Amino acid sequence: MDQLHISTEREALDLDLIHQFLSERSTWARGIPRATVERAINNSLCFGAYLDGRQVGFARVTTDYATFAYLADVFVVEAQRGQGVSKALVAAVMAHPDLQGLRRFMLATSDAHSLYARHGFTPPARPASLMERYFPDIYVN
Repeated sequence: MDQLHISTEREALDLDLIHQFLSERSTWARGIPRATVERAINNSLCFGAYLDGRQVGFARVTTDYATFAYLADVFVVEAQRGQGVSKALVAAVMAHPDLQGLRRFMLATSDAHSLYARHGFTPPARPASLMERYFPDIYVN
């Protein structure tokens, strides 16, 4: 694999790629409006994964930088899957200095449990204490 670079520089993010992936290819945000993606990025700590200056992966963390974080919208473009990009991307998220010492770090995944387990994620210790409002098709007309 070429030299992988992971950055939190918001200016480097390829918003067209991120919106296209989330709205057309993700299973969790299909149909999401570009304005919603931009607002989410502007209010999150974002990570881009780049090969030869081209973005190939993305992750964002919503956090108060003190007690809580939520990892969301993690993806790697299809052509780069299976080459360690997601492992490096999640490792960079977990090593970020502003995300240390949090009481709770959460995420939701339907198919990448082993990736996140490497970083200490487990099913909720007290699932009965968690609640949610979930609208899976909110962006689909």
